[in-house]
Amino acid sequence: MLTKLVSFFLLTLLVTSVYSEPQCRNFKSIISFGDSIADTGNLVALSDPNNLPHVVFPPYGETFFQHPTSRFSNGRLVIDFIAEFLGLPLVPPFYGSQSANFVKGVNFAVGGATALEQSFLEDRGIYFPYTSVSLDVQLKSFKESLPKLYGSSSDCRDMIENALILMGEIGGNDYNYAFFVGKSVEEIKELVPLELIGMGGRTFLVPGEFPLGCSVAYLTLYKTSNMEEYDPLTGCLTWLNKFGEYHSEQLQAELKRLHKLYPHVNIIYGDYYNAMLRIFQEPTKFGFINRPLPACCGVGGTYNYTVGMRCGIEVVECCSDPSKYVNWDNVHLTEAAYRLLADGLLNGPYAIPPFDWSCLSSEIKNKESLDRE
Repeated sequence: MLTKLVSFFLLTLLVTSVYSEPQCRNFKSIISFGDSIADTGNLVALSDPNNLPHVVFPPYGETFFQHPTSRFSNGRLVIDFIAEFLGLPLVPPFYGSQSANFVKGVNFAVGGATALEQSFLEDRGIYFPYTSVSLDVQLKSFKESLPKLYGSSSDCRDMIENALILMGEIGGNDYNYAFFVGKSVEEIKELVPLELIGMGGRTFLVPGEFPLGCSVAYLTLYKTSNMEEYDPLTGCLTWLNKFGEYHSEQLQAELKRLHKLYPHVNIIYGDYYNAMLRIFQEPTKFGFINRPLPACCGVGGTYNYTVGMRCGIEVVECCSDPSKYVNWDNVHLTEAAYRLLADGLLNGPYAIPPFDWSCLSSEIKNKESLDRE
């Protein structure tokens, strides 16, 4: 099942006709798939206008855009920082924006999306009313839109060959929904091999899992008086982080297998786990408040979060300085944290293998590290 699923998604976008060894590429566009970590407006476009998600309300978007942009943060996301680094415009959402210009990028990521099909999860007792736009649905939208977006087959091929394809993050919600309905780690581990998604083209970035044990939602849901369940260095739940490590190990093993099958395709693993863990280990080193690391936008409890009380609701307050917080709401990060994460990918050492920027313009090559802007 693992090999079939990974190969299917890889071959879905592996449409290049001429291969070359991985090398520095001057990316002309960004193609993005994923969930709320990368969503720049798709969930809102797909939502009932009379029942819009909470991200359309302040204080979402307050830091950089000064108004909500349907991003699940107070400002920019990793995809935004990557686009800025490459000198490209911010990547527009596809759904609800078909009249937009997608020449330099298009984003299919939808908040709440899963890697696995809704029916597959529901057969295992995992229900989620948030969205039915899985990764497969996003890929189908991409394939069906190609003639409209890029015209001839040669134009499509040129676009994909010269695009940086961002694969996520995707798959985290499959775990979230499972944990939130009380599934055991043993049951959820059975889903892991099915999450190992490969994307094709010339260059694609596949992020690993975040350290789940450091998430405000999980720290609140699984709060315990047994201090042995917490990492003394980070304050995170050790058993949940071990699950994140397990996912990352499985993913890296599959990407290595894919690289052997397609040696001329540049497959980059985004080590989100360790990129974020360093921040949870030494938050003050990066300018954040010290532990515990509560949500900036939330209310109640040790971590400033109460189940059922979402950011964007009138009774939920926001901190005065989001730049001092790692966590924005119960499961998403602040712009400041996303900036550090993006820098760890673009400038190292959390992209494996690292990006080669040698052929890019001097303006980009000499650009100061994102975390020092």
